[in-house]
Amino acid sequence: MRRRDFTKLALTATAATVAAPAVVRAQTTFNWKMTSAYGPKAAFYSVGPGSASDLCKRIETMSNGRLKIQFYGAGELIPAMEGFDAASAGTVEMNYGNAYFWTGKSFAAQYFTAVPFGLNFQGINGWLYDGGGLALYQEVYDKFGLVPKVCGNTGVQMTGWFRKEINSVDDFKGLKMRIPGLAGRVYQKLGVDVRLLPPGEIFPALERGVIDAAEFVGPYLDRQLGLQKVAKYYYTTGWHETATVSEVAINKAAWDKLPDDLKAIVDNACAACNVISEAWCQKNNAEAFEDLVKNQGVIAKPLPDAVVAALRKETAAVLAEAVAKDPLVKKVNDSYFAYLEKYKPWTALSEGVYHSKVLA
Repeated sequence: MRRRDFTKLALTATAATVAAPAVVRAQTTFNWKMTSAYGPKAAFYSVGPGSASDLCKRIETMSNGRLKIQFYGAGELIPAMEGFDAASAGTVEMNYGNAYFWTGKSFAAQYFTAVPFGLNFQGINGWLYDGGGLALYQEVYDKFGLVPKVCGNTGVQMTGWFRKEINSVDDFKGLKMRIPGLAGRVYQKLGVDVRLLPPGEIFPALERGVIDAAEFVGPYLDRQLGLQKVAKYYYTTGWHETATVSEVAINKAAWDKLPDDLKAIVDNACAACNVISEAWCQKNNAEAFEDLVKNQGVIAKPLPDAVVAALRKETAAVLAEAVAKDPLVKKVNDSYFAYLEKYKPWTALSEGVYHSKVLA
């Protein structure tokens, strides 16, 4: 063998040896588990376009099977509200839910789901993706060893279902209502007896008179629960959840083991589901709303202005209390509302005029 040929052969063999480990790393398959705060058959949250199971399928397809995620609805692997802790501990790699479920761990989490009288779908995405919101989201979750990702949105929600008409703030006194999160604290200040019930218990509680009113999501999902059969007054303003974000919280140690291309796939699949899920809500809510009003005798209307003003006042008080207690809450609050103040003039001129003039 000539010296030149021998040298060429040696160099080729060396290159192959060096490249081999990189090829092996690139083909590594990751098998993860995702739990959820919602049942395995819950529309929007667990099944359907943009749902948790859809997210898992998209990630597996986009990664050509290199990242496989087994989805478990609430109760299939662990109870509904234990997924956050399970992902934090590394028992599972991911948990699907809403950040405001974890306000008992950090009140700042509320801002990454929905803030009363806050940003709409376009606005919350502007703050999260381009206004510093995602960085603050990560800062809040750092102490839990989690990496949060935005992966869904219901858009504006409905105030809820009431067995009796609401004419003034006095009608809230002694009212028994199923309402979670920050909105529940606000209602309590107006005399509401707040009850925390899982979705499956809302209908029987309303039917038996255990509660007088209930909030869930919007026309399509509310109709699935049958709430229109036991309460005819359907109020709106969306004051409490102007755009409700879904999240996946990923165990940070597991996330750090993913190569950059798989991380990019997760990020893009989550962003896709964020948009797709909200689009699903818009289409299905429009159809369900028409059915509820035209065919099922539902009376849909906004809350009286005086009631909305009282809710706004109490919301400000509740937020002020939280801000005074925690510097991180103040940091997130200041960022959120600074963005909202800049966003208001633009959305009033664009979306606001569209709704008042084009859709009038």
